[in-house]
Amino acid sequence: MAHALIASAFAVLEAHRVEVHKHTISELFASDPQRFERFHVRLDDLLFDFSKHRITATTLRHLVELAEAAELPQRRAALFSGFQYNSTEKRPALHMALRNFSGRPVMVDGRDVMGDVLTERARMLAFAGAIRDGAIRGAKGDRFTDIVNIGIGGSDLGPAMAAKALAPFIADHLRLHFVSNVDGADLADTLKNLDPAKTLFLVSSKTFTTQETMTNAASARAYVAKHLGEAAVGDHFVAVSTKLDKVAAFGIQESRVFGFWDWVGGRYSMWSSIGLALAIGIGAEAFEEFLRGGWSVDEHFQTAPLDKNIPVLMALLGVWYRNVWGFAAHAVIPYDQRLARFPAYLQQLDMESNGKSVRFDGTPVLHASGPIIFGEPGTNGQHAFFQLLHQGTEVVPLDFILAAEPTKADAKHHDLLFANCLAQSEALMRGRSREEVEVLLKASGMSHAEVTALAPHKVFEGNRPSSVLLHKKLTPFALGRIIALYEHKVFVQSVIWDINPFDQWGVELGKELCNRLAPIVADAKASTSGLDASTAALIGYKRNAAA
Repeated sequence: MAHALIASAFAVLEAHRVEVHKHTISELFASDPQRFERFHVRLDDLLFDFSKHRITATTLRHLVELAEAAELPQRRAALFSGFQYNSTEKRPALHMALRNFSGRPVMVDGRDVMGDVLTERARMLAFAGAIRDGAIRGAKGDRFTDIVNIGIGGSDLGPAMAAKALAPFIADHLRLHFVSNVDGADLADTLKNLDPAKTLFLVSSKTFTTQETMTNAASARAYVAKHLGEAAVGDHFVAVSTKLDKVAAFGIQESRVFGFWDWVGGRYSMWSSIGLALAIGIGAEAFEEFLRGGWSVDEHFQTAPLDKNIPVLMALLGVWYRNVWGFAAHAVIPYDQRLARFPAYLQQLDMESNGKSVRFDGTPVLHASGPIIFGEPGTNGQHAFFQLLHQGTEVVPLDFILAAEPTKADAKHHDLLFANCLAQSEALMRGRSREEVEVLLKASGMSHAEVTALAPHKVFEGNRPSSVLLHKKLTPFALGRIIALYEHKVFVQSVIWDINPFDQWGVELGKELCNRLAPIVADAKASTSGLDASTAALIGYKRNAAA
């Protein structure tokens, strides 16, 4: 029944688009002086402005009807209840429990897991504090100055992004490094200027078998053993894992192993012990503020009406453009250099979650899913791909993320940054017509022929939609809140498309084939028989190049 209701809701939106298409966003503003008031939501000091979109009040009503047809309130309740939402892996998706400060229980298989969550968090934060204040030291008695997190995917992208974002809050005597790529250059370049006696390695792998992570971890272990001796390994390594036997075989003490649970997906895991590097850097109090920021959005997501619910609105606008208008990409532009890694983090969160082509029941999806996510910090992006955003043939909706105040940065610079962000949002909406261009060119003294030749190149179509997420200042709390908004946005879109956002089988085939090819690549005498012609030829090229 839900599928039929969803199809009907989409049909209404398709018909409605024809009417909306008759009016530009600028015209909608001109006809409604209260447009901003109607199309923005505040959550404490966070303001979500979605007035510069191709929508009317009717559009919003129809989008909410779509969410209701997809049974979003019921699915949301199921998610938070501990229902086995990740059906293909037969587990709940309860990363929200890691930041639950409500005092309410979180049930998994009939058991409240909050006791386990709080105990593990306390262990992790106590250890982080001991590293941070020097109570725990290296094998030679040196205080740790460099923390190297070795992971990949969710064990890297989230903590690495957050560490850069919260750089002003990291203790002055500490430097955080993140190694993920199996390319040996990643680890080599990181270790080049480090003192092994003052370096602590965090190996983040739930199974302690992830190929890239364990390859890097083995090389890091050899580095420590070479410079400090085999006995020093236990003093310079920590594990975030659930496989105690494999960790012990590596040489890491059980007291230095921190875990999380199967109901925490990798790309949602920085709220857990996977955030250990961040906790060491910013300290326990700031890390808990980061968690509280996420929790505040969990509360908002569960309680705010759908038409005043920020992650719901973000998601529905995305569905409006992805499915009704056919816009395949979505750009996220933080006007904050410290959020430089946020778009890359979102690529995993969004594209790994909703890059699916089948529904829960295994049948094909009925609508396009998972937009292509990309972005760079402003103002850098303005001098790169914004040309396409303004004058290209593809329409790309955008999110601008902006702080009212800088965090340990020059206020005059921030004023210019702020103005740039608003200018881009306005320019994308307004554009510039042929008539306006001709007036400006004539006023500059150009001849009629020059104006005629140049004018088409300076026309901006405009009417290109964008949102602005404006907050007071980038703090641990603010960052936690922004991340949780996007987590729930992704979930809402998965509900509309009826897909499981918590598995990622699409990454498995490449892993399997790599395991088959790795021995062949490593052994110059191994047969390439049975491989496709391209793969065999490329391996042959490598062998000849090395000869």
